[in-house]
Amino acid sequence: MPLVQVVLVLVVVGVVLGLINRYIPMASSIKSLLNAVVVIVLVLWLLKVFGLLHYFNNLRVGK
Repeated sequence: MPLVQVVLVLVVVGVVLGLINRYIPMASSIKSLLNAVVVIVLVLWLLKVFGLLHYFNNLRVGK
């Protein structure tokens, strides 16, 4: 995926999230949760786009 497309997706998601935060009334806890979920999804998407997500396939927690 070209870098221009990645930047364009990040800008569009940022603008949409900003508009949702500004114009849709919701409790601050829900707004914080929405922002956190969007950031986590974007980070995972960026890791996948840049090919770094496959390093986490072998990660094990516990036994």
